[in-house]
Parts: sequence; structure tokens; C-alpha cells
Amino acid sequence: MKAIVSQIPALDKFVRVCDFLMLRNGATFSQIYQGLALPKSSTSTLLNVMVAHGLLRQENDRYLLGLRLYEFGNRAIEQFDIKKVALPVLTDLRDTTHLTCHLGVLEGNSAIYLAKLESPHAIIIRSWEGKRLSLHSSGLGKALLAWLPAETIDDLLPEGEQLPRYTESTIISKIALKDELAQIRQRGWAYDDEEDSPGVRCIAAPVRDHQGRVIAAISISGVLFQLPKENLASLAAVVGHACQALQNILSH
Repeated sequence: MKAIVSQIPALDKFVRVCDFLMLRNGATFSQIYQGLALPKSSTSTLLNVMVAHGLLRQENDRYLLGLRLYEFGNRAIEQFDIKKVALPVLTDLRDTTHLTCHLGVLEGNSAIYLAKLESPHAIIIRSWEGKRLSLHSSGLGKALLAWLPAETIDDLLPEGEQLPRYTESTIISKIALKDELAQIRQRGWAYDDEEDSPGVRCIAAPVRDHQGRVIAAISISGVLFQLPKENLASLAAVVGHACQALQNILSH
């Protein structure tokens, strides 16, 4: 996806630096200007100004996002709460599927549940709002991961050749995971077959902003008999419809 270019080059650079640091645990000056292919001298000036305004902070030789951006983010959430907007959509999805429904976003190197609506059935899925979950083993995590740039995916995954195992079905090979992410992009939805919790399946699909970027994901979860393999495609279509409904609300 091409970056939006405005009539204010300095603002474009500012946003690109923020995007670059958002998915990394800090970066050095060289990593920033080389990674973004920016001029060395103007990048140095920009970073110094951002630090002076509290938009960035420095720890040794690394730059990280500053607390002023955190303040901006909190105010933005207060003024526009995706959780609040999504609850009617999740309610319709829960009432249609009778399954536990989640809304999640990417935060750091994990996914986090912003909202959960419990299934009307007596079966309880062990999750809660604010719970963090692995990107490589959960359906919702894979839906958030799949459409990111390859370099960002590598940065978000744990170091080493193998990924943490949570069940016998967890994908622990990075090569196998990347093959699965390619399949997810092709079909448009992610699937977790007892990979995060034994006996639990999950279908998830991405929620996009008006520029097509994935900003959240919606999932349905249940035990094996609630999500039989022969029903996966039809249930995924229902989840995709919910994501589209939320996107339509967000675009207005």
C-alpha cells in the first residue's frame, strides 16, 4: 500500500517516523533514516524537534515514542472509542452465531482483547477484556499479523527459529507460520484450530480503516462441536460481514 503524501513534507516524515517506531522497541538514528530512506541531516533535525516536544524520547542511543503521543492517544480514544462503536456489531454477531465474540487490536508484539461478548450457551471460553494473546497461535492474532509488511512481521515474532508452543497444534515454525499467513491473506480470514487453547477453535477476520489498513480484528470462538470444520467457510463469511459492517460505521 502506498503511503499518503501531503503538501507538507515535514509532516509526512513525522508520521513515517511514528509508524516506524510504533511497531519496534525503539530504533537508533541510523536505523530510522536508513529504514525510511530519509536524508540524514533533515532526519536528525526532525528527531531533535520531536524529542524537544515530548513526541519522542531517547534511551541511550535509541529513540522511542514519547509520552505526549500517549496523551494524544488517550484523548483520541475518549473522543472515538472503537469498542463502543463495535458493540452493536458484536451483539449481532453473537446473536447470529451463538458463539463468544471478541474485538481485538495489535498492541506491541501481542494482540489484546478490547471487548468480549459471551456465548449465550453454558460453555465458557476463558478470556476477558484486556487479555493479551499470542500473535502466532490465536486466530485473532494471525488476522492482525497477516497483512503487515514482512519486515514488521519478523520484528513482532519472538527471536529464534522456533515459536513458543502452547498446545500440540501450535505452529512453532516461522516458515510454516508465514505460509499460513499467505493463505490467510488469500482467503481473507484466519483460523485457530486448538493452537492457543486445547479444545477451542477460533475464526477471525480483519477490520480495516478507510485507507485499507488493518486496525482491529473480530473473532468468534467456541469448543470443537460449536465450530465443526465443515462449517468454517460459512461462519467465516458471517464474521467477514460483521467486519464490513464495522468498517462501514467507522467510515462515516
